[in-house]
Amino acid sequence: MKRYYVYILKCSDNGYYTGFTNNIERRLNEHNYGLNKDCYTFNKRPLQLVFCTEFNDVYQAIAFEKQVKGWSRKKKEAIINDKWEDLKKLSECLNESSHKNFNKKEL
Repeated sequence: MKRYYVYILKCSDNGYYTGFTNNIERRLNEHNYGLNKDCYTFNKRPLQLVFCTEFNDVYQAIAFEKQVKGWSRKKKEAIINDKWEDLKKLSECLNESSHKNFNKKEL
Protein backbone atom coordinates (compact mmCIF):
# COMPACT_ATOMS: atom_id res chain seq x y z
CA MET A 1 0.00 0.00 0.00
CA LYS A 2 1.29 3.43 -0.93
CA ARG A 3 1.94 5.81 1.97
CA TYR A 4 1.99 9.60 2.01
CA TYR A 5 3.44 11.91 4.60
CA VAL A 6 2.77 15.44 5.78
CA TYR A 7 5.72 16.82 7.68
CA ILE A 8 6.91 19.97 9.39
CA LEU A 9 10.54 21.04 9.42
CA LYS A 10 11.98 23.57 11.83
CA CYS A 11 14.33 25.85 9.93
CA SER A 12 17.53 27.48 11.15
CA ASP A 13 15.67 30.81 11.34
CA ASN A 14 13.15 29.14 13.72
CA GLY A 15 10.45 29.22 11.06
CA TYR A 16 8.46 26.18 10.00
CA TYR A 17 8.14 24.56 6.61
CA THR A 18 5.23 22.20 5.91
CA GLY A 19 5.46 19.67 3.12
CA PHE A 20 4.01 16.52 1.59
CA THR A 21 5.77 13.49 0.11
CA ASN A 22 5.44 9.81 -0.65
CA ASN A 23 9.01 9.11 0.51
CA ILE A 24 9.93 10.92 3.73
CA GLU A 25 13.58 9.83 3.86
CA ARG A 26 14.28 10.91 0.28
CA ARG A 27 12.50 14.23 0.77
CA LEU A 28 14.37 15.03 3.99
CA ASN A 29 17.66 14.30 2.24
CA GLU A 30 16.67 16.61 -0.63
CA HIS A 31 15.93 19.39 1.86
CA ASN A 32 19.05 18.87 3.97
CA TYR A 33 21.48 18.54 1.07
CA GLY A 34 20.01 21.54 -0.69
CA LEU A 35 19.47 19.79 -4.02
CA ASN A 36 17.05 22.46 -5.22
CA LYS A 37 18.31 26.05 -4.92
CA ASP A 38 14.79 27.34 -5.57
CA CYS A 39 13.35 25.44 -2.60
CA TYR A 40 12.12 27.59 0.31
CA THR A 41 14.34 25.68 2.73
CA PHE A 42 17.57 26.02 0.71
CA ASN A 43 18.87 29.03 2.69
CA LYS A 44 17.29 27.91 5.95
CA ARG A 45 19.42 24.83 6.65
CA PRO A 46 20.09 22.99 8.86
CA LEU A 47 16.58 21.64 9.16
CA GLN A 48 15.01 19.51 11.85
CA LEU A 49 12.04 17.20 11.34
CA VAL A 50 9.65 18.11 14.16
CA PHE A 51 6.40 16.52 12.96
CA CYS A 52 5.39 13.77 10.56
CA THR A 53 2.09 11.97 10.05
CA GLU A 54 1.20 9.22 7.63
CA PHE A 55 -1.76 8.80 5.28
CA ASN A 56 -2.93 5.97 3.03
CA ASP A 57 -4.98 8.31 0.86
CA VAL A 58 -3.13 10.88 -1.25
CA TYR A 59 -6.10 13.28 -1.28
CA GLN A 60 -6.37 13.29 2.51
CA ALA A 61 -2.63 13.97 2.78
CA ILE A 62 -2.78 16.86 0.32
CA ALA A 63 -5.83 18.34 2.08
CA PHE A 64 -4.12 18.10 5.48
CA GLU A 65 -0.92 19.70 4.14
CA LYS A 66 -2.92 22.63 2.75
CA GLN A 67 -4.79 22.98 6.04
CA VAL A 68 -1.60 23.02 8.13
CA LYS A 69 0.09 25.51 5.77
CA GLY A 70 -2.74 27.94 6.58
CA TRP A 71 -2.37 27.54 10.33
CA SER A 72 -0.78 29.93 12.78
CA ARG A 73 2.57 29.14 14.36
CA LYS A 74 0.78 28.30 17.63
CA LYS A 75 -1.45 25.73 15.95
CA LYS A 76 1.54 24.11 14.25
CA GLU A 77 3.36 23.98 17.58
CA ALA A 78 0.31 22.35 19.17
CA ILE A 79 0.51 19.36 16.81
CA ILE A 80 4.30 19.30 17.00
CA ASN A 81 3.92 18.94 20.78
CA ASP A 82 1.11 16.37 20.36
CA LYS A 83 -1.47 18.72 21.90
CA TRP A 84 -4.22 18.21 19.34
CA GLU A 85 -6.82 19.14 21.94
CA ASP A 86 -5.51 22.75 21.88
CA LEU A 87 -6.47 23.26 18.22
CA LYS A 88 -10.09 24.19 18.97
CA LYS A 89 -9.09 26.89 21.46
CA LEU A 90 -6.41 28.21 19.12
CA SER A 91 -9.00 28.49 16.35
CA GLU A 92 -11.29 30.81 18.29
CA CYS A 93 -11.65 34.34 17.00
CA LEU A 94 -10.44 36.82 19.60
CA ASN A 95 -11.00 40.02 17.62
CA GLU A 96 -13.13 42.80 19.09
CA SER A 97 -15.47 42.38 16.12
CA SER A 98 -16.12 38.72 17.00
CA HIS A 99 -19.74 37.69 17.44
CA LYS A 100 -18.77 36.73 21.00
CA ASN A 101 -18.24 40.40 21.78
CA PHE A 102 -21.52 41.51 20.22
CA ASN A 103 -23.71 43.38 22.66
CA LYS A 104 -27.39 43.75 21.69
CA LYS A 105 -27.83 46.61 24.16
CA GLU A 106 -25.49 48.79 22.09
CA LEU A 107 -27.92 48.77 19.15
